[in-house]
Amino acid sequence: MMRIFKIFLVALVFIYLYAPIVVLVVNSFNQSKYGYKWTGFSWKWYEKLLANDTLLTAFSHSVTIAFLAATAAALIGTLMALAIYRYRFRLKQAASSALFVVMMSPDIVLAITFLVLFVALGIQLGFWTLLLAHITFCLPFVVITVYAQLKGFDNHLIEAAQDLGAGEWLTFRTVLLPLLLPSVMASWLLSFTLSLDDVIISSFVTGPDYDVLPIRVFSMVKVGVSPEVNVLATLLLAISVISLIIFSLLVRRKVT
Repeated sequence: MMRIFKIFLVALVFIYLYAPIVVLVVNSFNQSKYGYKWTGFSWKWYEKLLANDTLLTAFSHSVTIAFLAATAAALIGTLMALAIYRYRFRLKQAASSALFVVMMSPDIVLAITFLVLFVALGIQLGFWTLLLAHITFCLPFVVITVYAQLKGFDNHLIEAAQDLGAGEWLTFRTVLLPLLLPSVMASWLLSFTLSLDDVIISSFVTGPDYDVLPIRVFSMVKVGVSPEVNVLATLLLAISVISLIIFSLLVRRKVT
């Protein structure tokens, strides 16, 4: 009896969490504009989305920022994780703590911090401020993911490579990078998803000339949820799920 109750409770929680998502996805294929009832299967809202240049432009901006931010964060974060793991230097502990501060800070705090910094430096809000902000909040996730794999790394491999005459760069390229590649790719995918979905920080640090998709969708739903928003949310959900599946597979490969 207790086992049945636990199963029912877990099922109830999952229904509560995922029922709105299922309704959203179903309504993206609903022929009805308002979604109060099912009137038939249709692709017309997807076709209308493809004809909406404003939304497609915002989507391309979001993908561009997410790709560049994830790539830069993966490169810088990997080097930072290696530096923290392998070398001793002043303020090492402070650098590690600063990463956790950025990761644990509320989005609204980071958004205001970025805005004050860019305004104080006289940097015009737009593409570059948005990119720098996204790289910054993605960076801690890369460092922690890569560092976690380095903690279980066999240092004898590095020593063997150095005994054979390999320098720092050759050791990194031929020994460390191939072994760290799963965690680097996993952190890249996680950063890409975080950047693509961000609303709060992006709304503070971007300018009117560079609109991104989450902000555009947020402004659209204020006057009612249109079927095109359902389509956009469905596509973003698909991208996020695929990214997380690949992330899980890479992390599993890293562990095994």
